[in-house]
Amino acid sequence: MFVEDFGHEAVLIPLLRRLAADRGVQLKLTPRSARGGHGPMLSELEAYLADIRAGREKLPDLFVVGTDANCLGYAERKRQIEQTCREYAPLTVCAIPDPNIERWLLLDSGAFKHVLGGGCSPPDMKCQRDRYKQCLTTAVRAAGVQPLLGGLEYAQDIIERMDLEHVAIADTSLGHLVRDFRLRLNQWEGLSID
Repeated sequence: MFVEDFGHEAVLIPLLRRLAADRGVQLKLTPRSARGGHGPMLSELEAYLADIRAGREKLPDLFVVGTDANCLGYAERKRQIEQTCREYAPLTVCAIPDPNIERWLLLDSGAFKHVLGGGCSPPDMKCQRDRYKQCLTTAVRAAGVQPLLGGLEYAQDIIERMDLEHVAIADTSLGHLVRDFRLRLNQWEGLSID
């Protein structure tokens, strides 16, 4: 699993594990987080793929690549990932929150309330730097909790309570990941995911 930062790791690891557990599949995840966002993540991914080609790294059963769409949109980010992973395209699943990963944690007010004691309003769709980090932090504080990591420390608990079918319909980018990852799970058992 290649992701652009800690936020993606905090959300995607429990989300992928939940999707796999729902299908009776146990995952062996190897997370690799870049620092510095999308560009450095793609550079590190390219270096990792070069190591696979050279035999220095083992080819996993599946690559999950996670990056925010930001203002570019889902389709453009997916194109960039597919271009980087072109020879491994059949082994690649894209996790591209549009516009940002923190928004996914605000999609299910019931799950949020169960975990934090207070609900949250479903966020609108706006492309503005750090908007959803602020929305998540504000919602956690409004629930009477002081977030130490901006609210990401509650990601696993929120995801465990999330109505995935509902949020996958409410948010197209999350819906793409849920659908694509489930398709892979239906094809394989005993995955090793990088």
